[in-house]
Amino acid sequence: QVQLVESGGGLVQAGGSLRLSCLASGRTFSSYFMGWFRQAPGKERGFVAAVSRSGIRIYFADSVKGRFTISRDNAKNTVYLQMNSLKPEDTAVYYCAASAVIDAMRIDDYLYWGQGTQVTVAS
Repeated sequence: QVQLVESGGGLVQAGGSLRLSCLASGRTFSSYFMGWFRQAPGKERGFVAAVSRSGIRIYFADSVKGRFTISRDNAKNTVYLQMNSLKPEDTAVYYCAASAVIDAMRIDDYLYWGQGTQVTVAS
């Protein structure tokens, strides 16, 4: 069992930056593939970024490539999402998730989810 708690969301102006953090409970954090998803009002939850267990392989949705980075610190049981050059269309609730599936980028691959953190980008 893994519990995930996101933090770092907030209100930012377009062009600004935010860094989201996701703290995981338990001793097996390093055994999980970690991902970030987001859900805007009236839209389905979608993939944003993911990182392999070692942190070497990273994946991004096309909409955030070049603007977002993902990283993890297994010693701190934490995964990060650095978001730069934010746009109003990035406004959403951002969720951290853990998967036992390698290279997981589908929602159904993820077992554990955080409660989400709101990111609002003002134009």
